[in-house]
Amino acid sequence: MALSNSQIDTIAKQVYRQFPEVKGTAPAIASMTAKTPGVAEKFVLTFKGKGVGPGGRSIPRIVRVVADLKGAVLKMSTSR
Repeated sequence: MALSNSQIDTIAKQVYRQFPEVKGTAPAIASMTAKTPGVAEKFVLTFKGKGVGPGGRSIPRIVRVVADLKGAVLKMSTSR
């Protein structure tokens, strides 16, 4: 199974609210298959954008989101 477009949009809105640097970018989506039987499938959504650092320098920003099959965000991390 895969995430629906509405689930992806809901996740993206959460990411855009917390990390406006990546607003408007479409995520790359990868499936994480569970090696243990009975464990639900998870998905990794990767958003890439650019922020502005001190002195006006451009800083790449990568936000990685782990979501379950229902579209709930389990974990969110970012690069600095």
